[in-house]
Amino acid sequence: MKYDQHGALIRSEIAGLPEPRRGKVRDIYELDDTLLLVATDRISAFDCVMPNGIPDKGKVLTALSRFWFEMLDWMPNHLISMDPEAYPETLAPYRDDLRGRSMLVRRTEPLPVECVCRGYLIGSGWKDYQRTGSVCGIPLAAGYKLAGKIEPPIFTPAYKAQQGEHDENITYDRVVELVGADTAVTLRDNTLKLYSAGADYARSKGIIIADTKFEFGVRDDEIILIDEVLTPDSSRFWPADDYRTGISPPSLDKQFVRDYLETQDWDKSPPAPELPEEIVVNTRKKYIEAYERLSGKSL
Repeated sequence: MKYDQHGALIRSEIAGLPEPRRGKVRDIYELDDTLLLVATDRISAFDCVMPNGIPDKGKVLTALSRFWFEMLDWMPNHLISMDPEAYPETLAPYRDDLRGRSMLVRRTEPLPVECVCRGYLIGSGWKDYQRTGSVCGIPLAAGYKLAGKIEPPIFTPAYKAQQGEHDENITYDRVVELVGADTAVTLRDNTLKLYSAGADYARSKGIIIADTKFEFGVRDDEIILIDEVLTPDSSRFWPADDYRTGISPPSLDKQFVRDYLETQDWDKSPPAPELPEEIVVNTRKKYIEAYERLSGKSL
């Protein structure tokens, strides 16, 4: 395992297994009919992975995903176990490194659509609205302000990019072309239902989920929830007490890192600049606060 100077896991290495597929955050190992997902502490912004990580970030993503999988148990998901003692014996030497930041999951055929739900007008949705009056082809009423609440929330899918490419916002009609009409309806309805349930619960804990993305896969002809769920990497979390329209609200997610990078002389192409210690420390605090407020537990 490779850790950086702050103790963040930036690369998992497990002898005896094939080289994993390495995403921006997760390392994915193939184990017969299952997969081992290892959530490193890598952090990305503007589709670039930073050279240093955020200590415990992978543990936050894993613990929060488990919290939501259990709460949203009406939606089938890919999780088998998060207990390293139950993993295959070949992983025994790595149990301490894997504890709290890994999941043994069922293999699925991932669907090529990122299922995004927007409940508030921010980010690329706000830019799209300013330019066209619509978001991903969905017309909205005139007069919205930055961070305005969208009623009802909207399904704004994206085409999942191959590694090294940017995700592409697409229309619902394009989703139908990609996965078929019946599957498109299922993805849209499940996305809106999951977001609504998560957002209602989070609001009771003083957090607004402005938007989020879900991923789904197919196993045995059933569509199930995969990857991570309602985390600070896949969602925008705003403290409700600090929210108001017309500004980009303070966040409990990686927007803090994006905001810092916007102040740097960097063209948003690799190599990314190293994050200073202050940004690392404060980002870690935000991720942990999001988990602890939502779950009611200490990390």
